[in-house]
Amino acid sequence: MFQQFLQDLKREFHGYNGAKFGQDVLAGFTVTAVALPLALAFGVGSGATAASGLITAIIGGIIISLFSGASYQISGPTGAMMAVLITLSAQYGMQGVFLSGLLAGIFLLLAGFFKLGNLMRFIPVPVITGFTSGIAIVIAGGQIGNFFGVATPSGGLLSQIQQYVQNGFPVHMPTLAISCLVVAIMVFWPKKIGGKFPASLGALIIVLIVNHFWQLPLATVGDIPKTLLPESRLMFSQLPWHEFHNFIMPALSIAMLCMVESLLCGASAGRMKGEKCNSDRELVAQGIGNIILPFFGGIPATAAIARTSVAIKSGCQTRLTGVIHALGLLLSMFVLSGIMSQIPLCALAGILMVVSFRMNDWACIRYLLKHKFKTGTVSFLLTMVATVVLDLTWAIMIGAVFSAFLFISKVSDMRVSVSDVDPQKMAAKKEIIAKDCQHMKIVYLTGPLFFAAMDKVEEAIAELGNPGVLIFSMRGVPMIDISGMQIFTDLCCDLRKKGTKVVFAGVQPKVVEMLQRSDSYDILGADNFYWSADQAIAACA
Repeated sequence: MFQQFLQDLKREFHGYNGAKFGQDVLAGFTVTAVALPLALAFGVGSGATAASGLITAIIGGIIISLFSGASYQISGPTGAMMAVLITLSAQYGMQGVFLSGLLAGIFLLLAGFFKLGNLMRFIPVPVITGFTSGIAIVIAGGQIGNFFGVATPSGGLLSQIQQYVQNGFPVHMPTLAISCLVVAIMVFWPKKIGGKFPASLGALIIVLIVNHFWQLPLATVGDIPKTLLPESRLMFSQLPWHEFHNFIMPALSIAMLCMVESLLCGASAGRMKGEKCNSDRELVAQGIGNIILPFFGGIPATAAIARTSVAIKSGCQTRLTGVIHALGLLLSMFVLSGIMSQIPLCALAGILMVVSFRMNDWACIRYLLKHKFKTGTVSFLLTMVATVVLDLTWAIMIGAVFSAFLFISKVSDMRVSVSDVDPQKMAAKKEIIAKDCQHMKIVYLTGPLFFAAMDKVEEAIAELGNPGVLIFSMRGVPMIDISGMQIFTDLCCDLRKKGTKVVFAGVQPKVVEMLQRSDSYDILGADNFYWSADQAIAACA
């Protein structure tokens, strides 16, 4: 992996010059403008601080970009991660978040070393879409308090909503006004301007100007320390070691979420730039970054499609774009910390409300509903509900297992049809005469021979009685499992005991290989396998 990494670096920087460096600088600072408000918002929304979000974007942007599986990946705090962290921080505090992030980094590192990056290909699109929509609901629900200016109750989203109903909902009108202003600005921000100056940054600037003149009573971000080593960072002496086992599942959730989001980002952005992302090396990079981040007070990071797409559209040439974007954020921390500390929390809540809405893959959702794909729609809804109600890891597992069950049900739908031998057809081929065909039956099998499909085969054979020759045409059988093979072999042996000659035609190489690995091929007899049904009929006439 390390040698491949060095080769990719040589290829990436081949012919690198001042002009390309200038493009990287321009793209990097463009991404800085996009990442700054998002880093602050995601830091606060995760139950940490704006400073934690900023540090995550800086440290993650440098380290993960340097080791990334592609030249264009931009990593930092993301909205999806908030769904895990907000509950974790409320229950165990920031030391719990740091410990979970460290463990998640170790899991990601191991996943990369054991080449598990390709596992993403086995998660169906409706599951990923439902997962993303569920996260969007959790993010939006977690910002209700800041958006409306009411006290946020403890507990999960459903518990919070229940407490809002029971305790009343005294809306703070100045807070709501600023929140709605931010939403309006982001929704109606001109697209031509948005390509060069992001709507989220514009909304924060306008809100700061408005609040400077009106002096509204709004809760603000608060002090942002000018350091990468804040007081709140991973401290082994403060870790709740007696509850260590409680952090395994949250760490798995963080690792799985990071894997899903980073690899999806790599696949999507890779199509934009025409460069494939090395999935396993990306996981290693994410693992290294997330192991280091807690020691600087950072929250878990992933690759982010919003920042990555901006980098590509802005002319990103190499991974230096990610490093430069992080250095731009570091400069902002020292130069603009005083201004950023005055940002109202409701403004960040407004940004997160819009971000959570845009997180949904609306094109995929419309496609599922428009074409009435029942299984896809059910997988989407089931995963979305599970994400909101249960742990994120369980949500993906439930959605993936349900989709796999539906897929197996479809592919294991064995079609069995029985036919007599057509005398005229065989006579036309001058292979056998009509009278020789009367004692023969052909059973056409289509679909995998799973154990669950053997009932249909046995029912069809039972209706035939005892034909003299029975030909199984198996060109439509792509595979056979162990249980199906055992049942099928026993069935053929029973037919032989009743006096029926059993032969096989058009058996696929993979099925033959499976039969040869067991005793079934010898039991059935190598002489009974023919290339086609015609050959089998001619041989048995």
